[in-house]
Amino acid sequence: MATVAGVLRVLSVSNNNATALAPCSPKFSSSSPTAAAFVSLRGALTSGNLRERSNSLQQAMGQAHSLQQQMGQQSRKSVGPIRAGLITPDGGVLVDLIVADALKEKRLAEAPTLPHVNITKIDMEWVHVLSEGWASPLRGFMRESEYLQALHFNSIRSMDGTLVNMSIPIVLAIDDVQKESIGKDAEAVTLVGPDGEPVAILRNFEIYKHNKEERIARTWGTTAPGLPYVEEYIRNSGNWLLGGDLEVLERVKYNDGLDHYRLSPAELRAEFERRNADAVFAFQLRNPVHNGHALLMTDTRRRLLEMGFKNPILLLHPLGGYTKADDVPLEWRMKQHDKVLEEGVLDPETTVIAIFPSPMHYAGPTEVQWHAKARINAGADFYIVGRDPAGMGHPTENRDLYNPDHGKMVLSMAPGLERLNILPFKVAAYDKTKGQMAFFDPKRSEDFLFISGTKMRNFAKSGESLPDGFMCPGGWQVLVEYYQSLNKEQDNDSKVEQVQQAPKVLKDPVPV
Repeated sequence: MATVAGVLRVLSVSNNNATALAPCSPKFSSSSPTAAAFVSLRGALTSGNLRERSNSLQQAMGQAHSLQQQMGQQSRKSVGPIRAGLITPDGGVLVDLIVADALKEKRLAEAPTLPHVNITKIDMEWVHVLSEGWASPLRGFMRESEYLQALHFNSIRSMDGTLVNMSIPIVLAIDDVQKESIGKDAEAVTLVGPDGEPVAILRNFEIYKHNKEERIARTWGTTAPGLPYVEEYIRNSGNWLLGGDLEVLERVKYNDGLDHYRLSPAELRAEFERRNADAVFAFQLRNPVHNGHALLMTDTRRRLLEMGFKNPILLLHPLGGYTKADDVPLEWRMKQHDKVLEEGVLDPETTVIAIFPSPMHYAGPTEVQWHAKARINAGADFYIVGRDPAGMGHPTENRDLYNPDHGKMVLSMAPGLERLNILPFKVAAYDKTKGQMAFFDPKRSEDFLFISGTKMRNFAKSGESLPDGFMCPGGWQVLVEYYQSLNKEQDNDSKVEQVQQAPKVLKDPVPV
């Protein structure tokens, strides 16, 4: 049953039409259906005895559901733009934890004098996330109070008392040896990166117990073996968590030829302002872009224009942190995305492409809240969400780990995301009658072909062509090159293994 808040925050999609989208903090006429729903809901929550309250609440929720259906029949043209200017960051101010130039020399001199903690590649990705304000208003790795709020409430209470979404714990694990090396009297700790260089100073820190089982169970909803992020990062991590205020010595760079795509939230906001954006809609992905994705993004822009916006800008925002081994690596995905823009599948004039530095958890409805929240801090006020966002197959059973519809449902109700407008996917598939991707029409389902990621990978590995119109030719060629490079690596590995396993021939000794 939809809540009133959910009604106001979700741009639902019917077969052919999107519903009207109302402001997140509206002013209603006292005689409007929306106001009546609010009054009814408030009365339900404050009525006399428990039975009356339950009955009233059911009636109020029914009224809210009816309102959602009525809204679904309205035209988008009846609603104008929601706001002018970019959405404010969580907490009101975008956090920047990179040491100012005036203090850099002093901090660089201080870092070697402090107890140090070596951090992993994934820890470094979280330093990157925190330093640029993606997790605003968080100012460092979580202390215990913040960790418990994130773990149990998927949100934290900021200093001004407002609630902000924070569904993923951003924490730094240390082991017993590291804990002892810090000592009891230290007031600050230097974090040393994988390359052996100091990257940050953590001040006013606290150390608390890392209950890994609880963390895994509450984040993923299961403790089954085989969860990629858990196996890569948590399972063998330390039994303690180190939280505190972070001072990052230098802007994080990867020197992989992709740093020019790694725009910070502040840089993205500046770019949106430069382009005079009056709406920003974000699309998160960790896979190559096919023409079905492009159809969805271009159709979203069309819908926003029909709602009265003048210049909606797309943030095409592939995830750039840790991903599981069978995902297409970032460098190949960026090559493919470039081809999508070069060949005009997406309009470069209305698209900003950048890398989101967060590691991937594959934690479904819990993680998709983090993905959405971070885009608010980058200036996006619309977020496109599809089937099974941030999901994966169950690691030990032949089924999805999460209900594929729960991600978009959770986003419409999530605490601290009330300002964000959710845009659910329409389902796109290959229309055989038109030779292109189109929105699925169940009335003629036999005309549509669904091409799974597995099928696409198999085509690329074998060098086969996909149906014309499924993906731009240049983008498809990038994927073919990637998967065929894997085939060559596997062939070479197989040959090496065969040589190593071949029986050695012992020669007869040479007579003296």
